[in-house]
Amino acid sequence: MPTLAVDNFNIVCATLGGFITLFGLVSYLLKEKFYLSEAFISTFAGVIFSPHATNFIKPLQYANENAEHLEIITLYFSRLVLGVQLVLAGVQLPSKYLLKEWKSLSLLLGPGMCAMWMCTSLLIWAMVPHFGILLALAIGACVTPTDPVLSNSIVKGKFADKNIPQPLQRIIIAESGANDGLGYPFLFLALYLIKFTSKDGLGAEGGGGKAIGLWFGETWGYVILLSVVYGAVVGWIAKELLHWAEERRYVDRESFLVFAITLALFIVGTVGMIGSDDVLACFIAGNVFTWDDWFRLETMDDSLQPTIDMLLNVSIFMWYGAVCPWRKFLDNDVIPLYRLVPLGIMVLLFRRLPMVLAYHHFHLIHQIDDIRRALFVGFFGPIGVSAIFYLYISREFLKKIVVSGHERADAEHLGEAIEIVVWFLVVCSIVVHGLSIPLGKLGLYLPRTISTALSTERISASESMAQSTNMEQDPQEPARGGEMLNFPGRHGTGEQGQPITWIPKSLARAGKRIYTDFKRPHGQMSHVTRDHNIEKMDNIKSDGSDESPIEMDENGGAHPEISMPTNARLIGRAINQPPSTVAAGGFDVSRAEEGQGPGSGQQTPIGSGANTPASGSRPLRKIQFADEPSGSRSVLPTPRSGSPNTEGANRAEVGSG
Repeated sequence: MPTLAVDNFNIVCATLGGFITLFGLVSYLLKEKFYLSEAFISTFAGVIFSPHATNFIKPLQYANENAEHLEIITLYFSRLVLGVQLVLAGVQLPSKYLLKEWKSLSLLLGPGMCAMWMCTSLLIWAMVPHFGILLALAIGACVTPTDPVLSNSIVKGKFADKNIPQPLQRIIIAESGANDGLGYPFLFLALYLIKFTSKDGLGAEGGGGKAIGLWFGETWGYVILLSVVYGAVVGWIAKELLHWAEERRYVDRESFLVFAITLALFIVGTVGMIGSDDVLACFIAGNVFTWDDWFRLETMDDSLQPTIDMLLNVSIFMWYGAVCPWRKFLDNDVIPLYRLVPLGIMVLLFRRLPMVLAYHHFHLIHQIDDIRRALFVGFFGPIGVSAIFYLYISREFLKKIVVSGHERADAEHLGEAIEIVVWFLVVCSIVVHGLSIPLGKLGLYLPRTISTALSTERISASESMAQSTNMEQDPQEPARGGEMLNFPGRHGTGEQGQPITWIPKSLARAGKRIYTDFKRPHGQMSHVTRDHNIEKMDNIKSDGSDESPIEMDENGGAHPEISMPTNARLIGRAINQPPSTVAAGGFDVSRAEEGQGPGSGQQTPIGSGANTPASGSRPLRKIQFADEPSGSRSVLPTPRSGSPNTEGANRAEVGSG
């Protein structure tokens, strides 16, 4: 007899799969049109599916109704996502980036992190009642690192391509990747001092001297330095092994593309077993793995890594929305809500912005060469997965400070405070940083669109009023069938006693224009630009000129005549194209830089010398995987040679049938 199996596993699979499927149907609209981040949408969905709303996702039941087990699940899930994200962040950086930008990174990771730590700790110390400075330093250390997962939402996509220069994108990626692992020294300095000095070291003998000794020996020596060395060695060995396997055609395409992700899993597991800093080791390994820029250029146009990245982001933030202690924000013994909300606002404003503005004022970081970029980098310092990771690392450490078999009172109080404050700051960062770009875009277009709509309606209303004045009509009779609508007693009257009738229409038209401008495809003319072009065409026609440099379409968009490029490049892959298809546009890729492309009048068939490098150009190498047909091959720059500044300028993919 068939029965329904409504168990937790089936519910989780159906909920997660259904949400990602529905999100995927409108993902481009939400991310590239409305500029909403995956983290914000996924967290909101997690709240809806959590026990606080529909109760589809039941985190506590998955942990056998044990709150400590739930914390362990969240900690390990965060470790997994951070490990994969940081290896991918290291792979995204160009050749020898950490070595080339050591000055900028040292300023951001040294004095910069210290400034963020102190500013956040002082704000927490001031806002949380009856709280010591050491306890505030421990909480401030959890939210000091910027999150690489949330940082991806501002350095990827259409908004980043249009508004954020590539050097600034890379310095943000490098900083968010490196400072995650460097949060350990700030956190454990406070935790060791709390353990050995608070309450006269009750339950832990040794005093401040032992705390400093452990901080230098274990934290800096065993955790930080060992993880850096281990990550560099593993990354270099992995790079050499992949080179060796690819040269002998032992690796297929699927394994080649997934290599960085499996490397992240290996490092998380092995470094976790020896108790070192797996987060920092993953970032160092990813950067060393692509030290010669070979793997980054090979996978630049591949979509596997962004796909895995998206799946992990959606999953982790849905989980955060479900396990977040929402009720504790309202009912707790640590900090009331009227103090918690101002604390979140002040941390987002003053945690990072003063430090970045100081660097810009003294011209210390060349990527931040403009006040707008300084404001952007100072404001977008997101708090996310790394903060939750350090939160549960702290609670795991504090539970070991016991007296007579029970957790010490100050450690227990800190554990409760760190959970409430850190979770609230993470939620504030997800909401504020997730909505900043769409709200900023709305604030940019809203006044301009309303102004244009109102001015257009004023002109229309004036013409209608003038026309009605010339008509022989009873002034007591309301207008019928015209543009004007009379709303007595609502909008007042004009200078000549006529009712002001354009207000409701203009508001409706303004709303319509805001909606259409907000949803218009990228590159299409807005109403403001189209009206300007139409006015420009009217002025040209009024001058009596017969020839106009602008061609107008039916929507008022301007289309200047553009000549064929003289230095065209082949983009994409020509699949199964015969060598003799000269008329179809095939030409020699190696000679494209000499102007022999489409539009130049000198086209060369793909099959004739397409793999022969031009005189004086970089040598090309052929990469062909073992599982690919013999006629399919890629032509890429020779690895480990050439200037990294080209970064794929000579990359092209060709195929012969």
